Amino acid sequence: MLVQSAVAGDARVIREAATLAAAGHDVHIVGRDVPDDFAPPAGVVAESVGRARGLRPAGRVRPSRDPMAARTARWLLLPEHRARVERAWERGAWAFLATGPPADVVHAHDFNTLELGARLARHWEAKLVYDTHEYWSGRPRVGRPSPFRSARDRQIERMLGGRADVVLTVGEGVADALRRDYGWDRVRIVRNTFEPRAAPATSVSTPSAAVYAGRLAPYRELEVIAAASNSVELPVILVGPVDPAWLAGFDPGKAEIRPPATLDQVDDLLAASGLALVTHSDRWPNHRLALPNKLFHAVRVGVPVVATDVGELGRTVREHGLGTLYRPGDVAGITAAIADAVDTYPALRKAVSKAVPQLSWDRDEKNLLDAYAELAR
Repeated sequence: MLVQSAVAGDARVIREAATLAAAGHDVHIVGRDVPDDFAPPAGVVAESVGRARGLRPAGRVRPSRDPMAARTARWLLLPEHRARVERAWERGAWAFLATGPPADVVHAHDFNTLELGARLARHWEAKLVYDTHEYWSGRPRVGRPSPFRSARDRQIERMLGGRADVVLTVGEGVADALRRDYGWDRVRIVRNTFEPRAAPATSVSTPSAAVYAGRLAPYRELEVIAAASNSVELPVILVGPVDPAWLAGFDPGKAEIRPPATLDQVDDLLAASGLALVTHSDRWPNHRLALPNKLFHAVRVGVPVVATDVGELGRTVREHGLGTLYRPGDVAGITAAIADAVDTYPALRKAVSKAVPQLSWDRDEKNLLDAYAELAR
């Protein structure tokens, strides 16, 4: 498995690796930023390849005295910085893997590992799995527009993904877009669901707080949540890794910002609080197609959600009665949705409990194993 995300915090990667190892495969994850004390699932090896410093100069970096100039420079340089560090990781991973023992399958997580994955698969005469966690060409972009690079990436994704032995993705919306836009016919769905708990973790009869658990960054409706926090009766908690440049200009209102937490810690926080905020904007195509991890995490814990009424997310919440919805960007709308969730809380909790069998890893695990069984045949 090739991963450019931080392995220990990528629940999808770890869940898939654990499933494949339990089915008898030897799984070797090569990613980045794997902590020294990280304990991967049984049968899984996880190792890091370093990433270059990109455009950051060596030595001590002095903070800019002009915040606007610093933000402008970041906006201009970010696409080039990201491209450089990703290329450096690819070179390091190739040097690390190409001279070692071959694999039977190369499982490339997201587009930023696909070129390396295809190269390794040819080198080893191995099967190639392309696992796209989102509609890559339609995801949010931070920094200056780079249309030529985007067009090139889209062309490469179409070509190499079309050569993959199987393509995995996170839901019907993304799968339909890949089939329609790229003409791929080997697309299977493995959603970002979680293993069900023996019993729902939450036992609260009414919410005590509303929790957003995920990356704190642009295009996630966090400004709307912050504005609503000044008027809603429930405390609002934002927990997760932070984009520092975005945070510097963010007014949290009355919302409390907490540092990143482990999956179990987020479980406990959601269970004690009783209500999850599952939000993103409607600005990017990926937002209209994808299903966030946060939705399935709330289902795992047994708590209702307040979610943006966008695409697949809105459809799934409405279909299973998982919570209340509001239009993106609408502060009065999210305030009313939170109040409505409190008023109808017992019925919402019952609906979430009923949906657990359909929205849990038991189903998606089978889809993953079926895809690998097909590779073997």
